[in-house]
Amino acid sequence: MTTTEQGIAGLDRIAQIKLPVTDLARSVDWYRRLLGLRLFSEFVEDGVLRGAGLIDPRGRFGIALRDRAVCAGTPSLDGFDVLAFTPTSRAVLDELIARCARFGIKHAEPFDTPAGTVLDVPDPDGTVLRFYYYTAGTDGFTGVESRGGGYVGFYSEPRLPAG
Repeated sequence: MTTTEQGIAGLDRIAQIKLPVTDLARSVDWYRRLLGLRLFSEFVEDGVLRGAGLIDPRGRFGIALRDRAVCAGTPSLDGFDVLAFTPTSRAVLDELIARCARFGIKHAEPFDTPAGTVLDVPDPDGTVLRFYYYTAGTDGFTGVESRGGGYVGFYSEPRLPAG
């Protein structure tokens, strides 16, 4: 394995992210409608359907869903943006908004940040999918500071030690 300033050579995609859900069938339907995913796999444990794997038709990413009742600690990600996508253009972001409207999927209003426009779409369990259209470069560093849920400023030097 070769590590360079460009990251690890040959590590090109995320295979999947696994999310806990309270209603597997409802969530499979929701993710398929929003993202155009294909049902790729199912997981039955002791005769009960407990999980499903969804995949992008072009194989770029997968989303696995697991019955929250059988996840360690029964995690809730309500309100947390555990996953972010990067649309290639503002037009793609606008198409996602139109897709949400077409399928009756609720979403927050898009908002602008110094790095680009953000669209948050909560799934049926409240887990937020974030769509971040970057208009600024991502090769530098930006620190974001907030208080009381609102942005108060930005900073240019990391506060964490360099690794």
